[in-house]
Amino acid sequence: MADINDSKDTSTQSNWILFRYFIVVLLLFVVVVGIGFCIIKIAFVEKTEWQKIADKERKKIPDRIIYPNRGNIYAADGRLMATSFPLYSVYMDFRGKAIDSLAFNQIPKVAKNVEPDSAALAEAKKNGVDSLAYYIAGKFNRSESVVKKELKEAFRKKDRRYKVYDSRISHPDLKEMEKFPFIRLGRNKSGFFAENFIKRQQPFASLASRTIGGVYASLDSSGYTQGEYGLELQYDSLLRGEPGLKATRRVAGAWQDVPIKKAVNGMDIRTTIDINIQDVVEKALRRELMRTEARSGSVVVMDVKTGEVKAITNMVRTVSGGYREAMNHAVADLMEPGSTFKTASIMVALEDGKCTPNDLVDTGNGRFPYGGVVITDHNQNHGGYGLITVEEAMWNSSNIGVAKTIIKGYGKTPEKYVDGLYRLGLGEDLHLEIPGAGRSIIRRPTEKNWYPAALAWMSFGYETQIPPIYTLAFYNAIANNGKMMRPHFVKEITSNGKVVQRFQPEVVRDQICSDKTLKIIQGMLIGVVENGTGRPAYSSVVRIAGKTGTAQIAEGGTYRGGGHQVSFAGYFPADEPEFSCIAVIRRPARGYPSGGSMSGSVVKEVAEGIFAAREQIVARKMDTDSMAVMMPTPKAGERQALEQVLNKLDIDIDKNNTKSPWIMASASIDQVKFNDLNLHEGLVPRVTGMGAKDAVYLLESAGLQVKMSGVGRVISQSIPAGQKAVRGQTITITLK
Repeated sequence: MADINDSKDTSTQSNWILFRYFIVVLLLFVVVVGIGFCIIKIAFVEKTEWQKIADKERKKIPDRIIYPNRGNIYAADGRLMATSFPLYSVYMDFRGKAIDSLAFNQIPKVAKNVEPDSAALAEAKKNGVDSLAYYIAGKFNRSESVVKKELKEAFRKKDRRYKVYDSRISHPDLKEMEKFPFIRLGRNKSGFFAENFIKRQQPFASLASRTIGGVYASLDSSGYTQGEYGLELQYDSLLRGEPGLKATRRVAGAWQDVPIKKAVNGMDIRTTIDINIQDVVEKALRRELMRTEARSGSVVVMDVKTGEVKAITNMVRTVSGGYREAMNHAVADLMEPGSTFKTASIMVALEDGKCTPNDLVDTGNGRFPYGGVVITDHNQNHGGYGLITVEEAMWNSSNIGVAKTIIKGYGKTPEKYVDGLYRLGLGEDLHLEIPGAGRSIIRRPTEKNWYPAALAWMSFGYETQIPPIYTLAFYNAIANNGKMMRPHFVKEITSNGKVVQRFQPEVVRDQICSDKTLKIIQGMLIGVVENGTGRPAYSSVVRIAGKTGTAQIAEGGTYRGGGHQVSFAGYFPADEPEFSCIAVIRRPARGYPSGGSMSGSVVKEVAEGIFAAREQIVARKMDTDSMAVMMPTPKAGERQALEQVLNKLDIDIDKNNTKSPWIMASASIDQVKFNDLNLHEGLVPRVTGMGAKDAVYLLESAGLQVKMSGVGRVISQSIPAGQKAVRGQTITITLK
């Protein structure tokens, strides 16, 4: 009986548990249905209302731009030539209502005989003008009293754009300032704000800077950087990237920046520029410009087989007498090329069978009246060249010799001569990648301004306008066995390290003339250097072929007083060409204007510099220099590192009982001597004599912000050693 009752009790208990379980499930089901109903209601029925509320909240705090990083520009070997980093101009707006109510956090005014609220007083001292002036003065090495006076005056005038610091500051400096007293209260209370700028830095300074280009410092309204000139402008759409957007939203009870659209960083560009060749080119041109006190000059070096521009420089004289990179004359200038054009004239005549290299031409006494004008040779004051061959006319750059050859062949059919010039590719559009690039202008007899003597003057480089790089492309074709290549400046475009586009060499003309004509011209160009006006370009290191050019510069419709443009265009090594080069110097003030002695000497220095850099010198096989100083000059710094290097070099060390991990070092004839460098906490360390790495480490460990100028070892520091180190203070070290 007991068992039956127990069974009934157990059954009743189970039923009760099931009933309660059912009730719980039912309640949960009701909750789920309710939630689902609310979701459907919000998503579909009340969607418009909630969207309006969301839009209203979003408008209160507008979306902000996420600035993309502008792409980098690299040299052919991957060395960085242009990169970006942000800079900021910092201001305070003293017109805000919050600032007015805070009264710049002065000690609050209270009734007479009443103590001010202790919390308000503490807040005023913590975020007051005294504290702010103290931090700003320490950060920017200014007088605290002057800064305080300026802040109070700006507050009194309700200045909307009080500039906290005259120069632009870096992003780390901005973040540091945002923690200063008063400023840390936030923009709405402090009025502190920053304007964003982009600093485009070129690590190799002036090297090819005009071709690499520049960007505008300020960002446009949509967050883009904008290229101003050069490759920066040509490839601006790829380099600039795409800005993103972020919004301030209330998340989990706090306001946070929420990305809406990710910023896409700009692509990178790898150029054809060879830094080593570029350095040789700039030094050679600068030396000749300074020697001749010329107005400006340009040099371009191309790879013969590919048309890659390996170096390009354009320099102009400054008011102070120095030279700097300026307008890209090499690609933009439309000027009469002068005698470098004679090569094209004789090539056309040879190709059309109008002459041979051995044909005789009478240049007389150096003066030849034709078509109402007098054509002269540069040696007219010495009796002229008399009877010479066409080849000798090229060697000696005889205007009369070339003019008479072209008049004889095309005097009655000048159109055929001009057709021949176009056949050589001189009139082609090379589609250069530099914005503002010019294009050759070669006149035709059918044009209105053609006159009787135009054919003769055109034959030796007048009456045409050709940018220097077009002339170089023509000479490059001669070096490349008649194949004309398009000069180009970019090898590839990459994104996140992956190649997006690779630029292949582009052929403009498969053959500018017959092989027979080409061989004759190549021989003439060697003769110019070895037997003629190009003799100053002769080198015993590398054989050079090319042509000199000297032209008067037209100014105000006349050639009188316009000065001269001298040039040399050619290639090297002459027997197996690798590089072509043109050097142009405008308005030299010292010396007789000569394409050979001025521009030719530049090309010679460039050619020798390029090939000298290729020589492999094995130091172990060199004879010991008896006059050499064998003991190196050590830098001060970390003891362990210096000791390790000196031991490797087997140099004797006089440790002088030193114990400090940081030492000063001096060298005698046969050993290096150590002296302790004592460091004291809270004081500025002595870093003179150290390398940049050790100096920056010690100064930053002392809480200082370091700015550097120069390279080598530290020769001076703006804050003397032993002074109290103010955390966040900026110290400048100069290296040499």
